[in-house]
Amino acid sequence: MSASNTEEQTKTETEAELIFGKFKISKSQIFYESPSDLTAAIVNLRPIVPGHVLVIPKRIVPKLSELTNEEYDDLWRSVRIIQNALESHYHAGGFNVAVQDGKMAGQSVPHVHVHILPRQEGDFERNDDVYDKLEDWAPTRAMCEEKQRNKVELEVPDDDDRKDRTTQMMEEESSLYKALMGTEANI
Repeated sequence: MSASNTEEQTKTETEAELIFGKFKISKSQIFYESPSDLTAAIVNLRPIVPGHVLVIPKRIVPKLSELTNEEYDDLWRSVRIIQNALESHYHAGGFNVAVQDGKMAGQSVPHVHVHILPRQEGDFERNDDVYDKLEDWAPTRAMCEEKQRNKVELEVPDDDDRKDRTTQMMEEESSLYKALMGTEANI
């Protein structure tokens, strides 16, 4: 193997990915992995409020009922750990912790995921508007086009008002959360 092939292999191993539904999540966007290695937390491509993150089981299943008891327990323990870390950083007065359990419940990615949204007074005109925002989340047009090229069907949303964050922005946020949680060395 040539030196450049060895460097490429090392780079690939270092930037190992997590799969969220059919989306590849860069290792640099993962800020927490549970001690059991069953659960991970990732920054959000389009957060609804500052600190909006996702906690996912590493095994891809669309509904909570399909998780093993160990995966289910680990997922919710992880939610509590992450919520505690975000609470102090964002001075949150509360949280929305939400799961859209299946397509009929508005789940846009068929992989169990828990939304954690730190809330502050006045972040929405009406407190329950956060649920409308969660309901409106959908993959971007670019994500849909990629999936369509790969023969995976997704509804194409109107992207006029929706902007994805850059990889650099998400990596910086992930680094901040890793430091908050003291997980830099574990990931």
